[in-house]
Amino acid sequence: MSIKNYYLVAIIAVVVLCWAQPSQAQYGSETHWTKDGGKFYEIEDDQIVEIDAHDPGKQTVLVSKAMLTPPGKAFIGVRRFSVSEDGQEVLINTNTKKVWRYDTRGDYWLLDLKTHQLKQMGKDLPASSLMFAKFSPDGKKVAYVSGHNIYVEDVATDAVKELTTDGTTKLINGTFDWAYEEELDCRDGFRWSPDSRSIAYWQIDASKIPNYLMLNTTDSTYSFVVPVEYPVAGVNPSSAKIGVVSADGGPTRWMDIPGNPVQYYLPRMEWAHNSNELIVQQLNRPQNESRLLLCNVSNGTARAIYHETDKAWIDAKADPEGWDWIENGKAFIWSSEKDGWRHLYRITRDGRETLLTKGNYDAIELIRVDEAHGNLYFTASPDNATQKYLYCVKLKGGSKAKRLSPLDEPGTHNYEISPNGTVALHYFSNVYTPHKQEIVSLPDHRHLSGDVIHVDQTASKKVQFFKVKTADGVEMDGWMVKPTNFDPQKKYPVLFYVYGEPAAQTVTDVYGTGNNREYEGSMANDGYIYISMDNRGSPAPKGREWRKAIYKGIGTVNIRDQAMAAKEVLKWPFIDSSRVAVWGWSGGGSSTLNLLFQYPQIYKTGIAVAAVGYQLTYDDIYQERYMGVPTDEESRAVFIKGSPVTYAKNLRGNLLYVHGTGDDNVHYKNAEMLINELVKYNKQFQLMSYPNRTHSISEGAGTREHLRTLFTNYLKEHCAPGGR
Repeated sequence: MSIKNYYLVAIIAVVVLCWAQPSQAQYGSETHWTKDGGKFYEIEDDQIVEIDAHDPGKQTVLVSKAMLTPPGKAFIGVRRFSVSEDGQEVLINTNTKKVWRYDTRGDYWLLDLKTHQLKQMGKDLPASSLMFAKFSPDGKKVAYVSGHNIYVEDVATDAVKELTTDGTTKLINGTFDWAYEEELDCRDGFRWSPDSRSIAYWQIDASKIPNYLMLNTTDSTYSFVVPVEYPVAGVNPSSAKIGVVSADGGPTRWMDIPGNPVQYYLPRMEWAHNSNELIVQQLNRPQNESRLLLCNVSNGTARAIYHETDKAWIDAKADPEGWDWIENGKAFIWSSEKDGWRHLYRITRDGRETLLTKGNYDAIELIRVDEAHGNLYFTASPDNATQKYLYCVKLKGGSKAKRLSPLDEPGTHNYEISPNGTVALHYFSNVYTPHKQEIVSLPDHRHLSGDVIHVDQTASKKVQFFKVKTADGVEMDGWMVKPTNFDPQKKYPVLFYVYGEPAAQTVTDVYGTGNNREYEGSMANDGYIYISMDNRGSPAPKGREWRKAIYKGIGTVNIRDQAMAAKEVLKWPFIDSSRVAVWGWSGGGSSTLNLLFQYPQIYKTGIAVAAVGYQLTYDDIYQERYMGVPTDEESRAVFIKGSPVTYAKNLRGNLLYVHGTGDDNVHYKNAEMLINELVKYNKQFQLMSYPNRTHSISEGAGTREHLRTLFTNYLKEHCAPGGR
């Protein structure tokens, strides 16, 4: 994602369940099912257990602590794991270290479940350097990345073969550079062929990408620079190519993908249901044209089988790994917004398409293709963009989608469906119902085990949803938390929480919505009204026009929507228009600055955290996707028009600006550009720089508590709490 909304992510992290949805959890924490789909594996108490999907009380310890303790060594622990196809071996990931966002490098150990023999993979390579280790389909080998090269290790003989040898920090094999990882969700960069004989992989050439030099002044007596290859908007991206190499070693056969490799992206690649072809998604640099290519691995030729364009942008395939083939590889399932809604299609190898989810609604997420029973499971919410439900439609097409989530459970439903499509882990919450989980049968959605979900219809709903229509005719969803002892005869201060960019939706009917983790204590008890609203451009299931109305308008369209909605809110008799504050993090920080600067008559106080102050400093994949490619003065103008530094001279209210100097995502340069503009026009403000903290501002003893205290004190001082 881009300009990541860490506040929203933090809320999710607090409420996430032990059966966490992959999209909500750390990389590689998806549920592992047995081959027959009747059981699944989990980490419990530092052990791996096998759980009966129909009766979770039936649990068997698959891997005990004793098995994870090598002779003469300490217990290794389990961060994540995978089980071989035959269920006889387990690959254990431990001693992990972060690569930007997630701890995707570490050590790997192989456990034989028959002999209980435990051995370390790549033991002669540097500690905590292995990435994305995975079994070959036949279970005889394990492949992994270390030091930007790909290795294969024989399970029986322990022989290690280095398949690539040219890897460097700038020529990257089997994984990705900063921008691909952050904006296209690309991390694991190689795939085993179905016959276990070959490996297909990405090679990223970042040699021409300028380094952004972050300065570390805290970890040694003398400061030192930390280089990050970081292509800003307008700078050519890293070139990417895809090759296939034998698992026994030898030369790489590179796929002959048409076009200039520095003017397109290759965000998705998989084997095309056989060991002779790859399927690749290619996006042009503006990301408004998508091609699907079939590549012949024997001669490298590529042919386009599907082509799509959009006046704004086209998203990469939602899932970074896997491809949903049906009919023994003759067709696959694909998502498109071509008819104005995000729908699922059946696409054949020659590009013929069949619409499967017809109607004026968005298919939010594809959950499972159950070809054996002819069903396609996906989530949608045709009538309420703040909620999410499970639907089912027939794979053959022509049928109407049927809602499976219970009608008496309004809110947000997530699912992990077993490979055989007969059972699912079901997670539910809404703003007044804490997260619950159960196991259900499908497609009848019958409760099998776990929590019996009861929604308390009489519960005190502290979070109230509302709709507001602006003077421009834009109807926006919002939520509001009123003071605990609310008196309609009094007027209260209001704090707006904003994000406003295409990477996140803030108005969702899920438990935790309405909380402010940056406030010390209770905003409601202290007498604040807390509000958030989703403007056009937010990724709400409201159709293509809603989501893409923001194209070339970040910093203008979203800001006007928020301000005009706030004007309507300020008409409510219990709102004190003299005490209006706004805050946000990352993209929300940018929105906060723009609101404070562009609409000073509305917003009197702002707290902006880790904001992009000048859009031409942010990375090319994100910024060019939504704003176009800045090639000349005219195309650069929209970036400047949407940037907070352009309007800093208009500051009239109170501003607290917060940024980490070690932020590799939104660089500290943004803070200094903003500071220079505010100083230039003698605009007084408060600054808090957190030394060497990243975009999350979470590192270091006392950091989170300090930020909460700072946030709370500033808000109370400049936007006094309580009704009047």
